[in-house]
Amino acid sequence: MPASAKKMGGTSWKLIINTERLILRPQQPSDYELWYAGFSGRLPKQRQYDDGLVSLEHCDRQWFADLCQRHQQEALTDQFFVFGIFSRQTNQHLGNIDLSTIRRGEYQWAILGYEIHNQHWQQGFGKEAVRAALIAGFETLGYHRIEAAINLDNQASIALAESVGMHKECIRRGFFYEDQQWVDHFIYVALPSDLGLVEKPPATHPNNPSTPNRIKHCPHLCDYGYISK
Repeated sequence: MPASAKKMGGTSWKLIINTERLILRPQQPSDYELWYAGFSGRLPKQRQYDDGLVSLEHCDRQWFADLCQRHQQEALTDQFFVFGIFSRQTNQHLGNIDLSTIRRGEYQWAILGYEIHNQHWQQGFGKEAVRAALIAGFETLGYHRIEAAINLDNQASIALAESVGMHKECIRRGFFYEDQQWVDHFIYVALPSDLGLVEKPPATHPNNPSTPNRIKHCPHLCDYGYISK
């Protein structure tokens, strides 16, 4: 297995995923300088779906501490799991990756999102982080189906999804509202068997044994802890 995961209990949520070059873990208030350096070190926009340079004007330490606390609450209630992506060698903040619960019960269904700062592109960090997050999503968080919604012309994200074993399932028409219009997206899906893992029956979430079979709404992009455009 290319990633190892360690989950710590108590009143805080802390799932640490280690790969050959990366550490994926919840961001903490003490990460502020690393997080800020990652965003402030971005290059100008490199292609269509790259945010490029972003404003950090209102992102002070208190803002970041509040963000970390919100992510803790969302994880503890099985809504939204956000990981900072850090370099094991340099401790640099390379980006973020997240898993959002859509529905538990008989579905065990989640959606994946990720972002690598553009100054760290072309080094395979996205592929390494996505594969590790998928494995942890199946093995530790108990999902059975993890999907990614990708713009039809986003060739870089399509290539990444396919490289980690995700399969194109369909086009969802008018799936996401961006740039003042409803936009179609490809839906790429991974099941445990796609990554060579054992298929398991559904189970209640380990952080919440009484999790009912209910639909959970995916957070909007601006709630991911990334900077809005």
